[in-house]
This record gives sequence, C-alpha cells and structure tokens, in this order.
Amino acid sequence: MRRVRRLFNNRKEKQSDAQSQTSVLASQDHLSNQIDDNIASLRSVYANCSDVIIFPFLIGESIQAYIIYIEGLTNSEAADEQIVNPLINSKVQSPTEVMKTIEQKTPVSNLQKTPLLSACIDSISNGNPILLCDGLSMGFSFSLAKWEKRGIEEPAAEVGLKGPREGFTESIITNKSQIRRIIKSPTLKMQEIIIGKYTKTKTVIAYIEGLADKTLIEEVENRINRMNTDNIDGILESGYIEEFIEDNPYSPFPQILNTERPDVTCSNLLEGRVAIIVDGTPSVLIAPTTFFSLLQSHEDYYQRFLISTAIRWLRYLFLFVSLLLPSLYVAILTFHQEMVPTALLLSMAASREAVPFPALVEAIMMEISFEALREAGVRLPKQVGSAVSIVGALVIGQAAVQAGLVAAPMVIVVAITGIASFMIPRYAMGIGIRLLRFPIIFLAGALGLLGVMMGIIAIIIHLAALRSFGVPYLTPLAPFKSQELKDTLIRGPWWKLNTRPHFSGNYNQYRMAPDLKPNPNQGGE
Repeated sequence: MRRVRRLFNNRKEKQSDAQSQTSVLASQDHLSNQIDDNIASLRSVYANCSDVIIFPFLIGESIQAYIIYIEGLTNSEAADEQIVNPLINSKVQSPTEVMKTIEQKTPVSNLQKTPLLSACIDSISNGNPILLCDGLSMGFSFSLAKWEKRGIEEPAAEVGLKGPREGFTESIITNKSQIRRIIKSPTLKMQEIIIGKYTKTKTVIAYIEGLADKTLIEEVENRINRMNTDNIDGILESGYIEEFIEDNPYSPFPQILNTERPDVTCSNLLEGRVAIIVDGTPSVLIAPTTFFSLLQSHEDYYQRFLISTAIRWLRYLFLFVSLLLPSLYVAILTFHQEMVPTALLLSMAASREAVPFPALVEAIMMEISFEALREAGVRLPKQVGSAVSIVGALVIGQAAVQAGLVAAPMVIVVAITGIASFMIPRYAMGIGIRLLRFPIIFLAGALGLLGVMMGIIAIIIHLAALRSFGVPYLTPLAPFKSQELKDTLIRGPWWKLNTRPHFSGNYNQYRMAPDLKPNPNQGGE
C-alpha cells in the first residue's frame, strides 16, 4: 500500500508540475522588458530539460541577452556565427539600437518578432532559436532549424519498372519541395494546420486553385480542424488523421488514398483532388478517392495504353480470384459436386480420402496459416523475411498434405489466392479484400453458392452506399458517367483523356484540347 501511495503521490506531483507550467503560460504569455523575468519563465517551462540550451552573452558591452534553442534541432554553428558573434562585436548602447542591429547585422533571411512567450516556446520546439534582450518585451525567432533526416529513396511499397524513382521522406519540408518541383505553378496552394496538444504536428493541405472544388477544400479543412477542437494529444502518422476524417470508419474499404510517390500525388492534384501532407511520415493522403482509383497503378500511365489496359483487366480478374476462389471451392465441393467433371471429381475425392476435416475447416486453416506466414515475412528483417515466408509456405503445405490434414487441391487454391492478392496495387485495398474473404468462406460452407451470392450482393450494396468526402465510391459506374469510363475499366490513350474526373460542384473540365490525336502523315510527305 505504501508503494502504491508513493506512486500515486509522484504522479500527482508530476501533474501539478505540468499544471504549473500551463499556468505560467496562461498568466505570463506576454514577454516582459525585464529579461530576468522572461528567462525565469522559460526555465520553469523547460525544467528538467537537459537538451535545452540557454546561453547568456552581452550585446556590445552592456546589454544582457540570451539565445535559447534545443540541442539537435538547431544549427548551433550557424547560430553562433550569424547571431551571437555579430551581436557581441557590435557597438550599441540602448535597446532601440539593439533592435536595429539585429535586423541589419544578423544574416538570417527569415527573422520573426513576437511579443508572446507561447510563440517563443513554439519556435524553440520547431528548432528555431529565440533571442531575448534586456529592455525589449519582444523575442526574435531565427529560421535555423536543422536535424538529421532520411535521404530521398524509392518507396518500397510502390516499386515500379518505369517512372520516377523518388519517394517522400519523413520531412514535410522535403515533401513539399518535391511537389513544388513538379508543379511549378503559383496556383498550387499549401495551407498549414498545427495538430496536437503535445506534438504540434505540422499538417499541410495541398490543392491547385481553380481545379479543386472550394466545397471539397472547406470540407477537408473542417474535418481536420475538428481534431483540434477535440483537443487530441498528438499525431504521429497520417493514419491518425485518416481515421478521423474518413466518411465510414467501420468499412473494410479505404476511403482515402495513401501514397509515398510525389508523381502520384501531383497527378491526383491535377485531377482536382486534395493532398494532406503530415510531418514525420512519408505517407501522403489523397481525397476523395474511388474504388477504381485504388485499383490503378502509377505505371498504368507510363506504359502504352494497350499494355496498361491489358494489365488492368488482369488486375480486375485476380481481384475476383482473391476474393472468391476459396469460397467457390468450398461451396462446390460441399454442395454442388454435380458441377465438377467426373474425372476431376474422382481425383479430388481420392486426394481428400485421408483428410479428416470438411472443406470449410480445411480452407479456414490454410487461409489463416498463409496470412500468418505473410505477416511474418513482412515483420522479419528483409534478409530472412522472404526466405521464411516462401520456405515456410512450401514446407508447411507439403507437410500438411503428407500428414493428411489438408488435400493437395486446397493448397493449390490457397496459393493461387495468395498470388492473386499481390496483384492489388494498394496495400489498404488488398487488406480489405483479404478480410472479406473469410466471411464469404463461412457463407459458402453454410449455404453453398447461394451464400457466395449473398456475400457478393452485400458487398455491392455496401460499396454503392459508401462515400469518400461525399463522392460515391463506385464512381463512374454508380452513378454512371460514360465520359469517365475511358480511364476506369480501360486506360484510354492520352489524347482521349482530355477531361478531368467530375467529383462534386464546379470544376475545370478540360485539361487539354480535344483534337490532339497524332496524325501519322503529319510532318512529312
């Protein structure tokens, strides 16, 4: 009991310390012209923070000043060379001369002045050092943030044979610059929102003015701002925001597109969509999205349209295989043996002679085992992950067949289903299909093909009712828009893709002239 009471008292002391820091910010938010008061407030806020540097020095020979920054977030060498040294060597006698000297002799382009203690703390937390001077009720923030970050690499989840090899990183500044490098127009707008009571995560809403509908932009802003209204503690990844702003969080289908590729982000911006960039993650959110957009790959637009169309049809075919093949096998083997040719039925019966489980239990066992192997391969290091998943599948499948636990045809069905699921280009969509596979298998084992049809009808009804920021999920099939089918079931040639998708409200319909079809006879005799 004493130990529990001691822990409880320690927790109350920590809470009281946090409340006292909050009260300091609330009661003394405006800086004083007495530098000792300002430094005392900052020291109470940053108590027990060994990485916060509060460095005193004299401007000229008489005016006391302090520079405050966080070690590891600020370029300390540049702070010494561009701020401290010029001010120490200056000859000033009054606070008015100090302000002019700071503005004229510190070679930092982005200099901001603030009279608020809270704004100074936000600047320090972002890596920008704060300069405080005696006699001035104002802090000077210098843009000298610098921290270690990962270099630009090809995204591992969106690898392609053709197209750019660049991917987003965890730095929001780098990600914005990559988009700006592709779309050089000033109509590309980026609005910043700070989310999180503790993390204060920078979030940017990017769109092209004149292409994105204003009501869509306002809806995205309102849904994100609602997170600040709910006083959320912090955001560590874009998945936090995705769950807060999607239309139906209980649906297995993603309603927001995730991408780590700048070219995919820019292509969606050019179609009138909105991108949400979050600091600290390479994953960018695109809204709105549709069912067919999630089945499209960036390489569809870098290959010739005939090849892209053929690959897209193959992708749709294997989508149905991934969803329905195990359930069809269970339904036919359990209820509809008359649909199987006699020779094949005898072969399947012979392979199942020693199997003690019904087809339903057999399918569930194999599917769960395959999903476990797949997840194990993802979580393990790259050097052993692929080997474990492939060898594990071969060894376990062969051992299960020899032990008489499962039949060989079931191993083939599960393997084909697993390969088919890899054809889905978006991981979030693939996971949704993998989850829906299990209830359809249960329906097939209970009701046969009738259960499979009931599962398919339920999925179609759900998809027809689903929305992504108000846009029907099955657009352009439901509601039917014939003009947009040229980039849905097929990938039409570029000269045919002269109109943008119509999501809602006013939009810029044409993206190129309608008569750009190449003429083989043009340019020669």
